[in-house]
Amino acid sequence: MSRVVVGLSGGVDSSVAAWLLKEQGHEVIGLFMINYREREGVLTSSCTWEEDSLIAKMVAKKLDIPFHIVDLSKDYKKRVIDYMFAEYQAGRTPNPDVLCNREIKFDTFMEEALKFDADFVATGHYCRKSEIEKNGKTIHQLLAGKDPNKDQSYFLCQLNQQQLSKAMFPVGELLKPEVREIARSQNLPTAERKDSQGICFVGKVDLPTFLQQQLEPTVGNVIEIPAKFMEKKKHLEITEENYKKLCFQFPYKPWNGKVIGEHQGAHFYTVGQRKGLNIGGRKEPLFVIGTDVKRNIIYVGEGAEHPGLYRKGLFVDKAEMHWIRPDLEMAIGEKRNFDIRIRYRQPLEKGSIHMKEDGAWFLFEKEQRGITSGQFAAWYLDDELIGSGVIA
Repeated sequence: MSRVVVGLSGGVDSSVAAWLLKEQGHEVIGLFMINYREREGVLTSSCTWEEDSLIAKMVAKKLDIPFHIVDLSKDYKKRVIDYMFAEYQAGRTPNPDVLCNREIKFDTFMEEALKFDADFVATGHYCRKSEIEKNGKTIHQLLAGKDPNKDQSYFLCQLNQQQLSKAMFPVGELLKPEVREIARSQNLPTAERKDSQGICFVGKVDLPTFLQQQLEPTVGNVIEIPAKFMEKKKHLEITEENYKKLCFQFPYKPWNGKVIGEHQGAHFYTVGQRKGLNIGGRKEPLFVIGTDVKRNIIYVGEGAEHPGLYRKGLFVDKAEMHWIRPDLEMAIGEKRNFDIRIRYRQPLEKGSIHMKEDGAWFLFEKEQRGITSGQFAAWYLDDELIGSGVIA
């Protein structure tokens, strides 16, 4: 059997992952990572890393496995938190959970885990791994978890073949209720513990307060754009000449709208956001349909069906295209159909990818709501995640 280092987080999923591996006869080592020590902007109800580490230690003791702690907070700040601030300042909305997996859990943490002469590194992610042989070479596949309500393959959409070769996902074949039941049957300290929420290893945050650690509040205008200025987009044909119009919003012109309020900084808002505008007196709620950080303007539209919230497609720059399956990488000029996801828990949507010299145009069969610059688009074939890229 193998020596496996499990990333014990203090949660039920990683606890059961460790138990399963030990039951299978592996030599298991528990390793807890400290990633974020600051508390500014973090809601007081969030659990601290000190509490998490104590629970993880209790799990290791219950399972009778070695337990260690590694401090990765400097790397986490540099590679996740600083990146987040830079993206928000540029007017994009990053996904810290995807970054955390790519930059920390399956990079820095994996390096630390392999120092224990581990054969594999395991986590409590709800996803699966498989292998196939192709031209005499082993190819590692990242598959969706069996629980459709908890599938976390999207969060791992930036992993590469080397990282996958060392990864194990013991709970990927289980449903969440089954994981809870195992924890209860084994009297694990995490059996009834709530799942963590919010930013990976930071917890739930008041985002404006959190971002104000580095981003200065600056008063700007909130401009409402009437739906009539957006509707012509729906009548465009899907042609190469129209890719840009289909995949990007038409440039908002302030004179097409009306100033209806003020905000404290365009970089604190994201497309699709409803809360935090503090503008009332409408039949339907207002939603953010666009931001301009250079001019410090937020554009809003009334109603959840405002056409400014919907787009037919998106663009990913060539440098941002990542193939988990390099053997399936598309050539310039090629078009291929995939199932596409633009956020966690979103149902897969039918669409096509059109590869061009500067990047890839993604066109959907149905218009998508709230496509957001800085987030990740991930594409699948059946239940296998093939690749991902940052939305422009």
